Amino acid sequence: MFDSLSDRLNSVFKRLKSHGKLSEQDIKEGLREVRLALLEADVNYKVVKDFVARVRSRATGHEVMDSLTPGQQVVKIVHEELINLLGKHNQQINLAGHQPAVILLVGLQGSGKTTTAAKLARWLKKRGRKPYLAPADVYRPAAIEQLTTLGKQISIPVFPSEGSMNPVDIARQAVARAGMSNLDTVILDTAGRLHVDEELMGELKEIKAVVDPQEILLVADAMTGQDAVNIAKKFDEDLAITGVVLTKLEGDARGGAALSIQAVTGKPIKLVGVGEKLNALEPFHPDRIASRILGMGDVLTLIEKAQDSMDRGKALELQRKLKRDAFTLEDFKDQLVQIRKMGSLEQIISMIPGLNKMKKRLKGAMPDEREFVKIEAIINSMTPLERRKYTIINASRRRRIAKGSGTTVQDVNQLLKNYSEMNKMFKKMRKGKFKQFPKGLLPF
Repeated sequence: MFDSLSDRLNSVFKRLKSHGKLSEQDIKEGLREVRLALLEADVNYKVVKDFVARVRSRATGHEVMDSLTPGQQVVKIVHEELINLLGKHNQQINLAGHQPAVILLVGLQGSGKTTTAAKLARWLKKRGRKPYLAPADVYRPAAIEQLTTLGKQISIPVFPSEGSMNPVDIARQAVARAGMSNLDTVILDTAGRLHVDEELMGELKEIKAVVDPQEILLVADAMTGQDAVNIAKKFDEDLAITGVVLTKLEGDARGGAALSIQAVTGKPIKLVGVGEKLNALEPFHPDRIASRILGMGDVLTLIEKAQDSMDRGKALELQRKLKRDAFTLEDFKDQLVQIRKMGSLEQIISMIPGLNKMKKRLKGAMPDEREFVKIEAIINSMTPLERRKYTIINASRRRRIAKGSGTTVQDVNQLLKNYSEMNKMFKKMRKGKFKQFPKGLLPF
């Protein structure tokens, strides 16, 4: 996420920080590179011009010139202005007013509306709501079946739409049925087109008039850059959208759409999709995103991801096992599954302050994501007794485990060796003798 932009900006700030004192010429040259970095990230030209002007105005004042750490002050100013550019603070989903609350998802075909509908339903359910999914896209083949399948995966009811039905009738009936079923939030997945046209907008206006939604959220593909901004402007003109959900943000190394939409349309980004899994949806926090762009990490989002993914009961049980030296291979596998739910290793590392800047150096040393699958396969090929008492795994058992998991005996040996080292480390930690991380901290 924003890797290219982050790298460019950090190289600029590194040079500025190397100066003991900054001249106006130093700042001018630094901001010229910031401007180029933003333009290369596909940020709207006018947005870039206004942003650089604001930073220049503050950076050439006493705030920086009289500072003992002028380079740090420039970074501070850029950070604050990025937060303002992105929308200042998180805008929550509005569910107040008539019940059931209605969220109308709109956007072009291929932007990820259907998957976003399911992600949003899961996200709301986690927060105590009772969502109801309503497939109102009767034009795209299998759109109704797709949302129905996703609803089953997350145990959320789906309105039984049929391809022969009128989308406006689907919306009306879904809201009525939700009310009768004591479901408090209806999420309407509407049809899209390959481009904005009058027929699409006409249908959406009819649905809007019938269901009176609290939220009209535009689902836009972050990878399209400035096109996402132009699409947002058009939908806002016709429907008065209340916010934006940016999808595929995890693959957007530039960040032009995220940095331009709020400034150009005046409508906030409320949620972002950061992966294909149904738990890969996050609230959009301008301050946290600005910190990620500048390589400062995002500990709060990391904590929220952990809380969302980790089972509290299992965490407490693990704590008890570690205290009494009873951490088994089965426990390790469970922890591995929990960590994988939080996202890719690269995403997790990008949220840890300091490590984001080291990503390139860490890349060669980091385990391949496929190694996780291999470890799970090896542990799954063990008997329950072997998982509890790994010391009984002799040569013949290792050959059987390797064959059953589709790996090699060397892979099994390496896992067991590193697991043994990790257990020794836990013992030292309990006795207060732990001083440094041993090589092979994790068993991969």
